Amino acid sequence: MGMSRSEQMSRIKGTHTAPERRLRTGLWTSGLRYRLHAKTPGGRPDLVFNRARVAVFIDGCFWHGCPLHYVRPRTRPDFWAEKLGANVDRDRRQTKLLEERGWIVLRFWEHEVVDSLEDVERQVVASVTHGERAVGPRWRVDRVTLLEARRDLERRFLVALEDESLRREEEGPRYGRSGPKPSSPKNPATGLDEATAVRAVGDGQGGQGQAHAPILNVSSN
Repeated sequence: MGMSRSEQMSRIKGTHTAPERRLRTGLWTSGLRYRLHAKTPGGRPDLVFNRARVAVFIDGCFWHGCPLHYVRPRTRPDFWAEKLGANVDRDRRQTKLLEERGWIVLRFWEHEVVDSLEDVERQVVASVTHGERAVGPRWRVDRVTLLEARRDLERRFLVALEDESLRREEEGPRYGRSGPKPSSPKNPATGLDEATAVRAVGDGQGGQGQAHAPILNVSSN
């Protein structure tokens, strides 16, 4: 008998993950020195550059609502919806607390570190050495509802991490582990997914994070 979703998730490590170790190795090789999970005004980021006041988080695609790779569990939907919402709220509080105190907050998805390590390293180096800050909405999936069981259609509700009033909805087939097809286009300036490229300049309406599902609505309450 296979493991339940809860059992599978319990085996996923929260710290010292493979993507985190890859990024640490690359940054150390480039000459940057950091502290691991050091205490800051906004919790304990994965990497902390105290002198430059830069905090780096590597967010798991499932736990933090990646617009490209969050997969709606088929069992215990209320439990997982509550957990996802709480994680997104915590991400927002952490980011806000740090930025209000003058920190630069970089949040990367684990798939970015795996697929675009050199681009992620360049972003971190630019922030540590030149003070470059993140701009544009960083989208999070904070709720998914099933529309039609037979066709496995779902509606995904996304919220901007920086502004809870900025929201959008997408509708389409249920995402799988490999994410939507076609995948999000790359930002030519950074090489990262447009959903999270930290130097991408948006129009405030969230043109980033394109996926296979059509955008039904973008609202700012």
